[in-house]
Amino acid sequence: MAPNFDETLYNTSESPSDIVGLTSNVLPDEGYRADPALASSILSSSDDESAQAIDRDYTGFFEGPEKTLEVVFRPIEDSQHAAVAPGQLTESISTNGEYPLVGLRRLARPDLDRICERARCTIISSVSNRFLDAYVLSESSLFVYPYMLVLKTCGTTTLLRCIKILIDLGHRLGLEIDWVGYSRKNFNFPGDQSFPHQSFQQELDYLYSHRSLCDRLDGNGYTLGPVTGDHWFVYVADHTTRKTSEFDTDRVLNIMMFDIDETVAQKFHYDQYKTGIEGESKDDEMNRISKEQTVKSGINELCPGAVIDPRAFEPCGYSMNAILFHSYSTIHITPEAGSSYASFETNQKVKSYKSLISNVIRTFRPKHFCLTLMADEGGLLEMKENPLTDSALDSKIVVPGSAKAGAGKKYPLLYKRSSMASIKVEDDCCCLMGNWVMDKKSENSQVHPLRASKSRGLSVS
Repeated sequence: MAPNFDETLYNTSESPSDIVGLTSNVLPDEGYRADPALASSILSSSDDESAQAIDRDYTGFFEGPEKTLEVVFRPIEDSQHAAVAPGQLTESISTNGEYPLVGLRRLARPDLDRICERARCTIISSVSNRFLDAYVLSESSLFVYPYMLVLKTCGTTTLLRCIKILIDLGHRLGLEIDWVGYSRKNFNFPGDQSFPHQSFQQELDYLYSHRSLCDRLDGNGYTLGPVTGDHWFVYVADHTTRKTSEFDTDRVLNIMMFDIDETVAQKFHYDQYKTGIEGESKDDEMNRISKEQTVKSGINELCPGAVIDPRAFEPCGYSMNAILFHSYSTIHITPEAGSSYASFETNQKVKSYKSLISNVIRTFRPKHFCLTLMADEGGLLEMKENPLTDSALDSKIVVPGSAKAGAGKKYPLLYKRSSMASIKVEDDCCCLMGNWVMDKKSENSQVHPLRASKSRGLSVS
């Protein structure tokens, strides 16, 4: 893949040379550890002031790739809230009053608003079932389980600044942190970010600074992928004792798609839909257009059977959460020309993600995409197919393309894996990341439909 650095927008805090220097300290057997004195100074002098940071004026470009924070809690020993094991509590949750809410789901709306305020985002809507609550945010999504919270934010949000509040709220509920994972792709517009997200090293220093509040944040940072192209930053602090049951395995798949098809991107511009209908309120209009975008784009078919909570934005943009039993799926789209982006993430436990990945790519038809998978060893062993570890031939993805202007025939689009990296961190947390690029011949409709499935060295008569 060609480098995606834009010299006119580049921030030296995350330049290729700095990343190389950082990577030299981020080794599989050691990882990066921040300087405690520096971290403490950073936290005390800059954290509160960053809440007053001013967003840059909108220029038509937006930082689509999300920052993701996943925090797992466990009951504090001898706590009055720790009478029942987490697994038992998860099975007895309902939002209709039949069962009491437990763990993190007992947090009141003002508490959740405080968390989001620190990250500089707001809650827009929510859906729930007996296992989890899912919130669509002004910038991405929040998922709350009894003992796990997943927060995804995009743009110039300050995601890590909610760590202290999470620790405090957990203690109030008789919970302590058991596992922390933070990850993000390298920024397209790093110069726009605010503290503590101006570089990966700054993020690690900031996380380390909270050890006085929670010694379980003693984790390591890693870089996966080519430093001259799309790569993935990962921080993991794992103190979890794994069980042997298949229900205790975990995995999260994330597909980050860039330069999505223009005809697809247009479907997420608000002015493409009828507005100002007499007698229709603004909220009703927003709900109607959100549903129309979901159906017109085919997103509803990606999550069959799930409860979907979509949201269209003005002048453009789209977010969606879907929940089905224990699992969530979420989609976020920034369709601006020149920086169009779409992401799909899910924690569904399936034996193979191959058909799901193909369906997602077919829906958005990006020029290139980045695939990440974070799983424990048990979850990885359950997978029968994995494009991240398959051979180069088996990792190819072929989807129907859009018809060219003046031509009725649709040619298939072929995506080839250009790079792959993996690492096992802490005890059994496996992180895998790969980049796929659309074959230029298929984009120009010059590839024969059979070519994508033709094995090297074989001929087709």
